Amino acid sequence: MQWEVVIGLETHAQLSTVSKMFSGASTQFGGAPNTQASAVDIALPGVLPIANRGAVERAIRFALAVNGTINRRSIFARKNYFYPDLPKGYQISQYELPIVQGGSIAFFVEQHEKKVNLTRAHLEEDAGKSLHEAFHGMSGIDLNRAGTPLLEIVSEADMRSAAEAVAYARTLHALVRWIDICDGNMQEGSFRCDANVSVRPLGERKLGTRCEVKNLNSFRFLERAIVFETRRQIELLEDGGKVVQETRLYDPDRDETRSMRSKEDAHDYRYFPDPDLLPLEVSDALIDHVRADLSELPNAKRNRFQHELGLSRYDAALLTANRETAGYFEAVASALPQHPKLAANWVAGELSSRLNKEDIGIERSPISPAALAGLLRRIDDNTISGKIAKEVFDRMWETGASADEIIEREGRRQISDSSELERIVDQIVEANPAQVAEYRSGKEKAFNFFVGQAMKATKGQANPAQVNEILRKKLAQ
Repeated sequence: MQWEVVIGLETHAQLSTVSKMFSGASTQFGGAPNTQASAVDIALPGVLPIANRGAVERAIRFALAVNGTINRRSIFARKNYFYPDLPKGYQISQYELPIVQGGSIAFFVEQHEKKVNLTRAHLEEDAGKSLHEAFHGMSGIDLNRAGTPLLEIVSEADMRSAAEAVAYARTLHALVRWIDICDGNMQEGSFRCDANVSVRPLGERKLGTRCEVKNLNSFRFLERAIVFETRRQIELLEDGGKVVQETRLYDPDRDETRSMRSKEDAHDYRYFPDPDLLPLEVSDALIDHVRADLSELPNAKRNRFQHELGLSRYDAALLTANRETAGYFEAVASALPQHPKLAANWVAGELSSRLNKEDIGIERSPISPAALAGLLRRIDDNTISGKIAKEVFDRMWETGASADEIIEREGRRQISDSSELERIVDQIVEANPAQVAEYRSGKEKAFNFFVGQAMKATKGQANPAQVNEILRKKLAQ
């Protein structure tokens, strides 16, 4: 039987406020345990929560970025459950009326465009953290994270592969960083995903029983967890078993998911409106204020790159994958206003490949936008060929020198002197009569032999276009 996997993601983005969702306590990472938990965070008698305006503004910013609907009136609710790191015995969240509904995220998977619809995005507070490693036979509780503001972003079950889920998560991660609502630090827990995974026979419309894999804090773990969970469910069904709705954890050391607890439904949490918090009212004036403060969004920049610079939709998407790449490309393109496609090819190609190889972000590139533009000018004015440019690029990366310095110091200038090239071509043609006969008998592949000999004779520095033109003329005689 052929199977189809159905995936939806719930993503928790820690909002970049300096204080917590309902108190003035610090959200700074790395404080000594339990030094950043205020009386409000741990629900001491007599305290009252007050919603953080900065968190609300960041939720509005997200809604505008994904074309979601901003509910002018939303409700904070109490989500009741008992766990050692939840000091109140409930979590303040939003349920029936979230601040954001709808919206979508568009991205590319292997050059195919995909759009995932969003169900909602709601504000809530984080729980604390249980510490197991530092205590022999016991667990410790650190409440520093308790009350930290989160935006939980819930997708529709629109994804059909682990690759799609990872591409969606990467795009969402880049977006929340782009609009500056979350630092995206996955190692510190600022951005983490829960994957809802189910399988069904191919062609079936009814959804299968889903399992939720919790707290995936890297894209690699997200992909591996979905791949394992998909395989586990298919094997279970093919062996005559049933998938049980449950929450599972991913163990990266064993590359497997393990049962954590039976999966709760909404009624298990006994949601009800928090009596200590008034409904959240969002005014048009506040939305206009947030909109005015937004920089150009990825979709708008992508469309501008297409329509003003003539880039393909795919190239424009690559160059707006994150704010840093888009800024780098624009700096290069502005220095080469006549050749945006050349700039795009090098930023998305040679530079991106080297950054991936070195596992660094574009903001740490040893070649600045101005330096790369300097290299591309030498391609444009035929000082060097594209092949030589790649060699010069490598030397720029290694030494920090400019393209012009390397070209002059290492004698990398392209040979464009017609008389010099004709002399070299004449020698090659005269020395290879058999290949000349092959070419003239109709064997076009023989032409590549002559090109290769000419490039070899000039140590790769001959102007390829001129070599081709001169060879065609000489071999036709």
